Amino acid sequence: MKFHYDMQIESQPDAVEAVLRRPVPRLDSSRPLLFCGQGTSLHAARVAAAWAGYPALAVESHDAALRTAVPPGAQVVVVSHSGGGFTPAVLRKARAAGAATFAICSDAAPADADHVVRTCPPERAQTHTVSYVTGLAALGQMLGLDLSSAPGLLRDALAEPAPVDAARRLAAKDPLLVTGFGFDAIAAAEAALKLKEATFQWAEGLSVEQALHGPQAALHPRMGAVLFNPDDDDGGRTARLRELCVTVGV
Repeated sequence: MKFHYDMQIESQPDAVEAVLRRPVPRLDSSRPLLFCGQGTSLHAARVAAAWAGYPALAVESHDAALRTAVPPGAQVVVVSHSGGGFTPAVLRKARAAGAATFAICSDAAPADADHVVRTCPPERAQTHTVSYVTGLAALGQMLGLDLSSAPGLLRDALAEPAPVDAARRLAAKDPLLVTGFGFDAIAAAEAALKLKEATFQWAEGLSVEQALHGPQAALHPRMGAVLFNPDDDDGGRTARLRELCVTVGV
């Protein structure tokens, strides 16, 4: 049996390819950049800010609308699948401050911005996986990154056997810890959110170092853990967390 979630995952390579074929406005790295979003969209904003580098910031749309000051001459990029929530308030605030406004949203979402970049049709599954990867594709293009290999990499990943055995082992565990280093720390936060949304199981996504500063005291055998293996040198911290998990019986 296939669910909406499965079909949406399978559609990701073509959806990303479609976004990469479209022209997008370019962001100016010499001007302040503020990326805003909530939930999955905040994780996309965090990736974009990391791609852009200092002094770009990723801020929750809630905070951006009610607390965060918009710098003079800024570019404010709001990521939102629906265009709802605090998105309109952020765009109004940015416009009032004289900022250039950009909205990255689904094909049907309302967006009152100087530049609107569409990502994908509205999704049936509330996990918004297609929105996430197409939003990243759009953000990368706007920052001048070459993401031409992304559709092929997604197809390769989907061609791999599903980790059914691991999923079955984790299904009996509660809560779940997901960790990563660098960009994988953002992926861990997104993976934990997807686990909550898709399985109704509590999961927490942390950077591996954050997991080793206090949270390790709460590890117990009823938990499960997913640790992203780092591509870069993380100072042995993922290995250390894995040792702790084995010792405790996680």
